[in-house]
Amino acid sequence: MHYSNILFDLDGTLTDPREGITRSVQYALSKLGIDEPDLTALEHFIGPPLLQCFMATYALDEATGWQAVNHYRERFRVTGLYENRVFEGVEALLDALVAQGRTLYIATSKPTVFAEEIARHFGFDRYFKRIYGSELDGTRTNKVELLAHLLQSEGLAPDSALMIGDRKHDLIGARSNGLHAAAVGYGFGSREELAGEAPAYHFDTLVQLHEAFSR
Repeated sequence: MHYSNILFDLDGTLTDPREGITRSVQYALSKLGIDEPDLTALEHFIGPPLLQCFMATYALDEATGWQAVNHYRERFRVTGLYENRVFEGVEALLDALVAQGRTLYIATSKPTVFAEEIARHFGFDRYFKRIYGSELDGTRTNKVELLAHLLQSEGLAPDSALMIGDRKHDLIGARSNGLHAAAVGYGFGSREELAGEAPAYHFDTLVQLHEAFSR
């Protein structure tokens, strides 16, 4: 693991945001008159861009999709942000990577303003040189565009960086920008989803991920 720059996805990779995201999606749907009592049925919203997920799941046009996103944010920015937990072992991993002299970034399709507040609130912002997310208007929710922007802004060579994430969007974004990717199996992407993108590495657990950097 020779990479000097490590790029982390946020949701499902550093934290478990299940409660905050699914309850905020449920709230948004209720505002549109859609009843979804089963929160587990909403877990596929964790990771992908929200607008596209609302549109694809409920056959919404773009205007209605944006209404759903805005309703989601009404709850998420006040409550959902904090219905979250850092995965056990994440801080030990980040400590180790920083001690090894690596530079860390967050690359998430979540709006930067939300990602920064989550990192600040849960106390892991200090590990990262910068947090890269999307804009509230939807700019750079696509991981391909987001990672291209990060590489250009930081002046990073693709072969110096590793993208770590739990959904196919992370792996597609990495491959499209010439990055190696590590898939993690403890998040929200299935083994089939992740294997389908042929990442350079696959770690089922955080312990395995940490051990790979310790060799």
